[in-house]
Amino acid sequence: MQAFTQLSGIVAPLDRPNVDTDAIIPKQYLKSIKRTGFGPNLFDDWRYLDAGEPGQDHSQRALNPEFVLNQSRYQDTQILLGRDNFGCGSSREHAVWAFMDYGIRVIIAPSFADIFFNNSFNNGLLPIVLDEATVDGLFDEVEAQPGYQLTVDLEAKCITTPSGREIAFDVDEYRRYRLLNGLDDIGLTLQHADAIKAYEAQRQKTAPWLFS
Repeated sequence: MQAFTQLSGIVAPLDRPNVDTDAIIPKQYLKSIKRTGFGPNLFDDWRYLDAGEPGQDHSQRALNPEFVLNQSRYQDTQILLGRDNFGCGSSREHAVWAFMDYGIRVIIAPSFADIFFNNSFNNGLLPIVLDEATVDGLFDEVEAQPGYQLTVDLEAKCITTPSGREIAFDVDEYRRYRLLNGLDDIGLTLQHADAIKAYEAQRQKTAPWLFS
């Protein structure tokens, strides 16, 4: 898993509550489990004017000029600003893979759906919960200032605005440790690889019939 320490990036405002995972990555793209290649299909139904299917050349599809990520001021977005209950709907992990493949590493919202929230940390995406008033203020600032960027420092648990204002955020310390060190469940297990090998070698001696 890609580690996250600090990021300074363009912020895009997605001013909709209850953004569900079917909108984030539609069902027709769930056949692949490669974890990569989903970026062109992030928000597919909102982003394009035609219906998309796997295997298409998405660079040739007509873009919806009204959708925020298609607007020139939000190109190269790495931080998404959202509303309540972000990531609701089905438990598809592909939704997080699509954000990561697109290049978005941080989502800031007043609340997240539980499964999406957990999937985010497990795949290197940082979901930050801020109170609604603070999020409202960030929406206002993003709209007023083209090229608006935030700096997110996970180690310091702090967001810095262009004016230098610092916004503290909370994050579970275990999840913070894993993200700072790029450790998913497999990575955590591999930290104990020597102990696992030693155990397996001992078991082969004490219970050889299990390995025949």
